Amino acid sequence: MEVIMKGINKSFSGVQVLKGAGIHVKEKEIHALMGENGAGKSTLMKILSGVYTKQEGLIEINGQEQHFHSIKDSENKKIAFIHQELNVLNEMSIVENMFLGKEIKKKLGLVNNKEMTKIAKEKLHLLGLDVDPTILVKDISVGKRQLVEIAKALLMDAELIIMDEPTAALTDKEIDLLFEIIRNLKNKGVSFIYISHRMEEIFHLCDTITVMRDGSFVGQKDTKDTSFDEIVSMMVGYSLDDRFPRVEIDPGNIVLSVKDLNLNGKFKDVSFDVREGEILGFSGLMGSGRTDVMHAIFGSIPFDSGTISINQKKVQINSPIQAKKNGIGFITEDRKNEGLILSFSVAENTILPSLKNFTEKKLIKESKITGKVAEYIKKLNVRTPNQTIETNKLSGGNQQKIVIAKWLMTDPKILILDEPTRGVDVGAKKEIYEIINHLKKQGVAIIVVSSELPEVLGICDRIAVMHEGVLKKIFTRLDATQEKIMEYATGGGK
Repeated sequence: MEVIMKGINKSFSGVQVLKGAGIHVKEKEIHALMGENGAGKSTLMKILSGVYTKQEGLIEINGQEQHFHSIKDSENKKIAFIHQELNVLNEMSIVENMFLGKEIKKKLGLVNNKEMTKIAKEKLHLLGLDVDPTILVKDISVGKRQLVEIAKALLMDAELIIMDEPTAALTDKEIDLLFEIIRNLKNKGVSFIYISHRMEEIFHLCDTITVMRDGSFVGQKDTKDTSFDEIVSMMVGYSLDDRFPRVEIDPGNIVLSVKDLNLNGKFKDVSFDVREGEILGFSGLMGSGRTDVMHAIFGSIPFDSGTISINQKKVQINSPIQAKKNGIGFITEDRKNEGLILSFSVAENTILPSLKNFTEKKLIKESKITGKVAEYIKKLNVRTPNQTIETNKLSGGNQQKIVIAKWLMTDPKILILDEPTRGVDVGAKKEIYEIINHLKKQGVAIIVVSSELPEVLGICDRIAVMHEGVLKKIFTRLDATQEKIMEYATGGGK
């Protein structure tokens, strides 16, 4: 399928979010759509998928002009949109999810489960997913749920599939499988629009890259003819000379000491220290136990045995409240479900862990809140119209800065950041790295959990590698390489 969008304009409540936006996707092409959070990528794709209606501009499919007023209009032209937050119902079976709203019925109007299951099995088999279609979606991995979404697209014979951050929650093995499936479907005539902030996978997978900035089309490049630096410059409007800014300081005393931490089925005999002004990275495959260890330290899950010491004194941490009292802050990997209350305002989210600091005789001091929140909005360069706007109206990068701001306001001595730049554009990533470096210079002991090896190698002083619940090795920055980390993360190494 060939798709041309050009001169697309769209405004909401008088605010123009798209101005002259566009993209040209050719037949049998994997086309990356890139831009910072808030650049207008999702809005443009929602216009192509019929969620929004364009106000001006042209949409052509295979040379014919189109006017989409609903998702159904777009689907009728064989366009499927697989969102970052997968559109599956966990309490329903795979086959029920695939045929939801498109059920095959018998003559008397009864649902033909046998026929639907047969077709579902065939489509799943094409994707290498040989599972029973009648099992519940909640009983399969996130990677397999992603394949169920692709199977739904095959069910409607989609000729263009839009994928928004499809690898954000996948393991390396699942990513490799997904890429293989995308390439196979491309060879069979399917085109893709692929939205991702992971530059390495864009250059690995995609044929062409379109860049947007501030709601407008910036340019289009063949992947083989461009570079990381050129694409970043197009996205942010300037060059990011130092992708991973570092500050070199001598770490101080041990602040956090974890000894022989155990949780049956999750992790075993985990021991490490973190010093003042040090960034300790945690690497490993998904399911390796990295995040479980962090939740145990923060008191959000109980552990079976082991000790946690802060400033050489053993502490009992059985809840996040106790962790906070001991100077620990935790920026969770799941900002939407665990880090924020999206219906709350920017100000309300920012002050949540520090609410007691803004009360006087059990009354909340609004003026005190406004001034402090304004200070952190400025400090972290949060792009928001005001403090009262609902947090769900902000881009992913700015939402992440609010999560960081709320914990910085607690003045932590130990800060755990789990996937701090997931789903965040390159410009916002660098700003987050600068915030982390600023905390490092202030003597905060920092743990960064990340699935992105260039990130842990770029910003961390030491790197702990986990495999199946065991901390296999702690590298110094100078000794660590991607190859060595992956060797230990996959169970090798000595």
